[in-house]
Amino acid sequence: MENIAWMAWTPPTAVFFALLAATLGTMTWLAAAYPEAERIGILRIPTTRGDRLFVSLISAAVIHLLWIGFIGTDPIATLPIGEESYEISSLWLATLISFGTAATIFRTV
Repeated sequence: MENIAWMAWTPPTAVFFALLAATLGTMTWLAAAYPEAERIGILRIPTTRGDRLFVSLISAAVIHLLWIGFIGTDPIATLPIGEESYEISSLWLATLISFGTAATIFRTV
């Protein structure tokens, strides 16, 4: 376990990877159950669900990097849970913005 100790395995990181795996599984199931057809959106190029997912994931990465660079990861709230407290990072706001951006991309691109 020491060889991955450099990585920040925090609850937000675990949630991110779990949601990414669920998204890829859902997209695989959708591709098998409902064959996709290319459509032309505001970019005026034909895109598939996979293309829109890729653009959404890249956008989420850029949003999070910009958020860390300009705003930081300071806690925005602290939840008292039992004997300990749990700090909620401001990165959760970047995640909500990323979800909104992904929804917009899937609807318009």
